[in-house]
Amino acid sequence: MTSRPNVTQGLNNADLEKGNTTPVDPFPQVDTIVTPPRTADHGSFADDKMIGNDDEQDEVHTPREPNLSGSVEQSPYLVQWDGPDDPENPKNWSRRYRWFLTMASGLLMLNASYASSAPAGVLDQLIERFSLSRILATLTISLFVVGFCVGPLVWGPLSEHYGRRPILLAGFFGYTAFQVGSETKEQVLVFRFFGGAFAASPTTVIGAVLADLWDADTRGKAMGFFALAPGAGPALGPIISGYIDVGGASWRWLFGVVAIFAGLCFFLILFAIPETYGPAIQTKKAARKRKETNDNRWFSELEAEDIAFIARLERILARPFKILASEPMLLAITLYMSFIYGCLYLLFVAYPIVFTIGHHLNNGESGLMFLPIFIGATAGSFAYVYYFAPMYKAKIPQYAPKTVPPEQRLIPSMYGAPVFAISFFWFGWTSFPNISIWVPLIAGLGIGFSFMLIFMGLLNYLVDAYLVVAASAMASSNVVRSAFGAIFPLFASKMYEKLNPRWASTLLGCIALLGIPIPFGLYRFGPWIRRTSKYAPTFD
Repeated sequence: MTSRPNVTQGLNNADLEKGNTTPVDPFPQVDTIVTPPRTADHGSFADDKMIGNDDEQDEVHTPREPNLSGSVEQSPYLVQWDGPDDPENPKNWSRRYRWFLTMASGLLMLNASYASSAPAGVLDQLIERFSLSRILATLTISLFVVGFCVGPLVWGPLSEHYGRRPILLAGFFGYTAFQVGSETKEQVLVFRFFGGAFAASPTTVIGAVLADLWDADTRGKAMGFFALAPGAGPALGPIISGYIDVGGASWRWLFGVVAIFAGLCFFLILFAIPETYGPAIQTKKAARKRKETNDNRWFSELEAEDIAFIARLERILARPFKILASEPMLLAITLYMSFIYGCLYLLFVAYPIVFTIGHHLNNGESGLMFLPIFIGATAGSFAYVYYFAPMYKAKIPQYAPKTVPPEQRLIPSMYGAPVFAISFFWFGWTSFPNISIWVPLIAGLGIGFSFMLIFMGLLNYLVDAYLVVAASAMASSNVVRSAFGAIFPLFASKMYEKLNPRWASTLLGCIALLGIPIPFGLYRFGPWIRRTSKYAPTFD
């Protein structure tokens, strides 16, 4: 077992004489991060370590987390990057290799989000097998999403202490294990909850992984793969499970398919995805230096912390909600995204009412009705990558030598917000059984397309605005968003039955209208709000 480095041995004599050995605060208040202008990055496969031999290297900018006291920061034994071209810095890895990691990360997100809605097509089997009510059967979807509420409380902050890779490995191992072995209705429900809690690891960590890999100009494109999963993944679940049901296979086959998919992703992480968190990489680098030099004084930023376990646990659990409670713009974004997310999961109950009951489709055909949402979400992702991201990149010279303000990330959301509200009005008032099935079906294109624009704009804004504490900010946002995703399907059945699909969808469309000013307001007043923030760095 590697002994803990003696950090005080790395301090100078003046510090020791003054008694300046105070442990470093791992959660500093960050006021400003000053970064040089962004540059375009290029790259190709290089040596076995996949280090880029680019003609133009990516700008290397690592957020200072945790922030070090002056005495520790000046220690000659503090292990940091070996200059801007350090090959161990993830931003210096080959551009092609980083795109591979980005796509692999997107697959992990797609896996988790697909599993959340997977039981939608076999609910009738579960009702018959376990004598469940419709609401209890719907809990197989809701409890998985409730797990999404619990997981980010731990996964996000832990990833900022121990790295991204251990969190992803632990998450997918537990997620895979909880997909099999259910024999009673209690086990099915409990296993779904724990499966969701473990599957929350990628939804919490992947955004931070992309921040580790990319600078702001390219991160917008990379986030397209991240944001595609919450919209496209849930749309795939009812399609696959619906045809498993129509084909006469047992509901157990569905969970077997989910387990196989999750297991394959676990091995993908194990063999192909390295650690990307800078401080965690530097910790391994410090351990290597201690071994090579037989000098125990080498240490990293993370090792400079000296916090009792209870205090660390308290900070890990409380930090995301402290940030959420003290940040009005984070709260506004979280509530709006949560409503949009809840509406997506509500459709897993609303669509069967409109298409299965109203248009007399079987479960397989009804599952196909979610395909336009998937297509719309994919189109939204491409629109972001090939239209909005280049628009953002073109503004880099305009703002040089400063960075582009995070508010420029909100433009896609400003387009998507009105389209989302209109799509729900469209879906509602074309849901009569005597109207062609194609008309309400097309509304799904608008829902998926606008969902992607809203999410990619706001997610990129969160990462840019809360760069230093992005994982914790996204963790708190994920918790609230997942709570909405879990609750909405539970009341959707009663709402659509009592109000009918027309007025129920109209109600949701009206609430969506109330949310439209949020991206517009942040675009106008965001810089002023960030100047008053304790956690969001200013770029002015």
